[in-house]
Amino acid sequence: MEKITLNPINRVEGTVNLPGSKSLSNRALLLAALAKGTTKVTNLLDSDDVRHMLNALKQLGVNYTLSDDRTTCEVQGLGKAFEWQNGLSLFLGNAGTAMRPLTAALCLANPGDECVAEIVLTGEPRMKERPIKHLVDALLQAGAEVEYLEQEGYPPLAIRNKGLHGGKVKIDGSISSQFLTALLMAAPMSSADTEIEIIGDLVSKPYIDITLNMMKIFGVEVENQHYRRFMVKGRQQYQSPNTFLVEGDASSASYFLAAGAIKGCVKVTGVGKNSIQGDRLFADVLAAMGAKITWGDDFIQAEQSELEGVDMDMNHIPDAAMTIATTALFAKGETVIRNIYNWRVKETDRLTAMATELRKVGATVEEGEDFIRIQPLPLERFRHAEIETYNDHRMAMCFALIALSDIPVTILDPKCTAKTFPTFFDEFSRISQ
Repeated sequence: MEKITLNPINRVEGTVNLPGSKSLSNRALLLAALAKGTTKVTNLLDSDDVRHMLNALKQLGVNYTLSDDRTTCEVQGLGKAFEWQNGLSLFLGNAGTAMRPLTAALCLANPGDECVAEIVLTGEPRMKERPIKHLVDALLQAGAEVEYLEQEGYPPLAIRNKGLHGGKVKIDGSISSQFLTALLMAAPMSSADTEIEIIGDLVSKPYIDITLNMMKIFGVEVENQHYRRFMVKGRQQYQSPNTFLVEGDASSASYFLAAGAIKGCVKVTGVGKNSIQGDRLFADVLAAMGAKITWGDDFIQAEQSELEGVDMDMNHIPDAAMTIATTALFAKGETVIRNIYNWRVKETDRLTAMATELRKVGATVEEGEDFIRIQPLPLERFRHAEIETYNDHRMAMCFALIALSDIPVTILDPKCTAKTFPTFFDEFSRISQ
């Protein structure tokens, strides 16, 4: 297996220009494909997940032109629901931001089109372990025809474009906000109005804010009643905004901001105080730990200071919260990250994976059902370890921070960062001294 060893780093310093956000990139591509008109999407993320979405759209008859560096995409919108030949199969890797929204969008029918076609959505083995039942249950209530092809509640799926009929739909929001995002993005093209009621506590609310904000940019407004109920008018048409700039990825910013807070000064550009991404709030967690944070319109800077452990609910920033787990080793006092059950249904079971790998470097860790408790680790007690990444990009990037101790760290399968940040280790090396 390929691996990379990072030697101990004395200090980090510099500016990192962030690649585009994965969440914004795949939402923008799907909305642009469904919208009337041509949309120029700029600062698009070039990563595995986005490539899966682009490949799927091409198979669905969407025409687009991609710049040589793959960061600008001009999408010719269909101005209607997708159409395809019966029997098409789309392979979506382990891209949840492609699988979930496409599942809902492919249920839509074109008015007056009598041709019903079936399509199969499948992916990597891990995708077949990632739940989708809450979304499918909601779509069935709205009149969709979806069938599980292997294990009930999980991909692969067979979907028929019989249309969504709106009405009152209940959806469980306790596992993943992507289910609600998918339903919200498809609902305006239903044949009638949709009233969406949330069952349980909605996780990762900032990601719903991203969805609603982007739908508005593409000409569709949703009435949000305190995240408990959403009212969506049916028979609507998305309209191209002509251009859409993808913000830098706030989740990817977390590794560099944490590095600055631990051992130097790092500025990230492409995301700032006006960002629509919830993961910008990661910087507030670093500030609560004692880091010196400076906010600009399109940048955030983190400067080294003595860090203290925190005990916080981080349900609103589940991806970026992983970075706090490795940052916690460099703080005084224990850190507890709470209300993160949905770590377990991500690219891997991140709660178990994080606890396992932290122990390898010498940490004392308690893994709970929906929390992780981490004791600080004096520099002399860090141990060199080979970090298993579980084909999870965020595990690889989080554990790069271990090199800020006095010992090296070896990361297995470093290329798994291609999911969201193919050049991560080059950037991390560039700011390291």
